[in-house]
Amino acid sequence: MFPQRLDSGVAFDIARAMLDGFNRHYRLFRAETARARHRFETRDWAGQQRAQRERIEFYDLRVKECVNRLTREFAADRQPMPVWEQVKLHYIGLLVNHHQPELAETFFNSVTTKILRRDYFHNDFIFVRPAISTEYIENDEPRAPPTYRCYYPTSGSMLADVRRLLADFDLHVPFEDLDRDAALVLGAMKQHFDHGRLRSNCQFQALSGLFFRNKAAYVIGRILNGVQEVPFALAILHNDRGRLFVDAALFGEDDLLMLFAFARAHFMVDMEVPSAYVQFLRHLMPRKPRAELYSALGLAKQGKTLFYRDLLFHMRHSTDRFRIAPGIRGLVMLVFDLPSFPFVFKIIRDVFPPPKETTREQVRAKYQLVKRHDRVGRMADTLEFSLVAFPRERFSDELIEEIRRYAPSQLEISDRDGDGRNEVILRHVYIERRMIPLNLYLQELLDTLQGGADGVAQRRAREQLRRVVVDYGNAIKDMVAANIFPGDMLWKNFGITRQGKVVFYDYDEIEYVTDCCFRAVPAPRCEEDELSGEVWYPVGPHDVFPETFAPFLLGHPLVREVFMAHHADLLDPAFWQQHQRRIAQGYLHDVFPYDQARRFRVETRQGATA
Repeated sequence: MFPQRLDSGVAFDIARAMLDGFNRHYRLFRAETARARHRFETRDWAGQQRAQRERIEFYDLRVKECVNRLTREFAADRQPMPVWEQVKLHYIGLLVNHHQPELAETFFNSVTTKILRRDYFHNDFIFVRPAISTEYIENDEPRAPPTYRCYYPTSGSMLADVRRLLADFDLHVPFEDLDRDAALVLGAMKQHFDHGRLRSNCQFQALSGLFFRNKAAYVIGRILNGVQEVPFALAILHNDRGRLFVDAALFGEDDLLMLFAFARAHFMVDMEVPSAYVQFLRHLMPRKPRAELYSALGLAKQGKTLFYRDLLFHMRHSTDRFRIAPGIRGLVMLVFDLPSFPFVFKIIRDVFPPPKETTREQVRAKYQLVKRHDRVGRMADTLEFSLVAFPRERFSDELIEEIRRYAPSQLEISDRDGDGRNEVILRHVYIERRMIPLNLYLQELLDTLQGGADGVAQRRAREQLRRVVVDYGNAIKDMVAANIFPGDMLWKNFGITRQGKVVFYDYDEIEYVTDCCFRAVPAPRCEEDELSGEVWYPVGPHDVFPETFAPFLLGHPLVREVFMAHHADLLDPAFWQQHQRRIAQGYLHDVFPYDQARRFRVETRQGATA
């Protein structure tokens, strides 16, 4: 029950100081993000990746600063609950006409739960639901650019309009040939016009901010042609002559979903009104949850908040129960899911059976490494939650017993509200997008090939097997390019996304490639060595023998045939050693978030900077 009067002066001071803390956070966040343009123009790729990593820490640092200030100046941790009720109401009033109200509400939640030491999210003193609408917020500052620019092409002005669309970003590096690139983009656009014709109300719309990630800048927009709407993204790269060029044009929701995939690093894009960007992007990708769009824009805490709200909403409108997830059970994680919800939940075991030699702290450190690293589209993003409560009746008895047996320190069951309804409280849980485990996917294909399926089904299964085995090897090579050795490369540790991409999701054994020692298996000293089931040579803690991967990965002849045709080099220590040397020399590989066939020209590909 909220107070009838706002009569506490300290409540307003706390609210004002908390909003000051958020404004400082977003000001620093934007300043770092805005510098991505300069790093792109100067080809400071190492600096770009470093900034992407460091920006992740900004939020927690600002929350800690704000908590310290409120505790020191206002004794906020000792204020009674009626004061905190007024703090929230004052804060809502301060958010009127604010340009980032949804982010400020999440900041309020983060600070408040730390000060009040609330274990669970659902209480009266935080924003369980948003209080301020983000609809139709626009930057009304003088000379501020709009959220997106509009161009109105005619049959005679289309080329000039595309050229202007590219030039309006005012990059301080010239294009190698802007007219050529505009013509290439327009030619690709025309393929998506209905019957190749302009309709009434033809527009090109492009978000005003460039999307920077790694070595590329992306223009994000849409074509409106009558009732037709086509999303597009244009990838701008540097060539080795110090000039810019448009490398690829992507069209349609599927292409943009790949660009914004949850397994990729966050973009750096300068936004005064992030909700307006998210709204525009949702028009382009209606299947993409708002939570994932906020995360893709670098606003991971807001993405986490929206995900939790989506989960609570789904729980209220579903009746199925959490269960042990299908597939081979892991030695480090207990994995469970809710069949109607497209995510899996992971809890670290209390004890790890042999041959695992690790600790809970080391496992958490591996997941944090992935969070800060460039995931190159091959490592799933993970949401981390602490002290999350669920209704007991939504958990199967088998799952409860599994957690009690293998991770009892992570489980509490209590009637916290005193209403006779028990809750399951999980102390620490990771949540990831659900994927089809690669080992199960492969087994289904092999069963089809070895069963009595007709010729069409056989051909389809063989082609799918070839594609997925090739992409499995590509996934490993993409991770190697980002200086990540997956450690355990078994098929069960990879999954298939909705777009058919192979993605890694088991992080307890990952290492930096540069920290490993890749060796060839020494020749046997004698016949006894050759026949022995034990290794006859010394093995250091960081030694890796790529030749030994084959027996574990390539037991089936069809899988072996495809793998050896495309990725035999993964079994050669020289492949890994070569990448170690190049990474040590500062070489940053190109890992494109789009198919090579989408790139415009062979000569441009050769001219891309590396």
